[in-house]
Amino acid sequence: MKKTLKQLVIVAILVFALAQFVSATGRNFYQILVYRLKDKAQEARVDNYLKTAYLPALHRAGIKSVGVFKPIPSDTISGNQIIVWLPLTALDQLDKLLTTLAKDDVYQKSGADVLNAPFDNVPFQRKESILLKAFPDAPGYFIPKHKTKPSERIYELRSYEGPTENLFRQKVKMFNEGGEIKLFKSIEFNAVFYAEVISGSTMPNLMYLTTFADMVAHDAHWDTFRNHPEWKKLSALDEYKHTVSKSVKMLLFPTDYSDF
Repeated sequence: MKKTLKQLVIVAILVFALAQFVSATGRNFYQILVYRLKDKAQEARVDNYLKTAYLPALHRAGIKSVGVFKPIPSDTISGNQIIVWLPLTALDQLDKLLTTLAKDDVYQKSGADVLNAPFDNVPFQRKESILLKAFPDAPGYFIPKHKTKPSERIYELRSYEGPTENLFRQKVKMFNEGGEIKLFKSIEFNAVFYAEVISGSTMPNLMYLTTFADMVAHDAHWDTFRNHPEWKKLSALDEYKHTVSKSVKMLLFPTDYSDF
């Protein structure tokens, strides 16, 4: 009996250790929320809600690094919108977060203008949620520490849509095994994340967010990338051709209440 108990203890220790290993080496998940707005009045309401209610509630729930961004002023295509990015350690964390927010009286009270808005005075037109899973070669996220003013910083969000599932997988491979992420890192693109979309409106697609101190740094980094011999070699390989049917690029800047 003692031997059996000892064996059970050993098994329990091994299971715990394995769970810790999986947790430590697992990949992050991310949620991107896109608030589509009609006018400046709606923008001001959502800004106030995010700043005074939503982000503080996320912080209380243990999510410390939340990015909030808007298209740069010269962007005449993207329209009026606010983009929120938050990291998750597991998908079920999102479900737990929704329950936590529903029970958070401080959040419910401070966010009442948006949460309890009447049907004829809505605070935004639509809200889109995109769920992503981090790439194997970039399992976690990175928070940049640019010293320029938030209004000068450039956060570039890119989405690459694949024509088919298998061709999309080839583009994902290009970032990971192909070495595209390593190349970005070597020339200091300061990417927050690289991930594939697991739930969204333009699947199959991947998304990533690179960051720059200002527009001058943005342009210089992309010039370096386009002319880099490693990129020329990688992009010339037949296995990675025709893997992107549509590329969507958004240049963003962080709000004054964004965590980074």
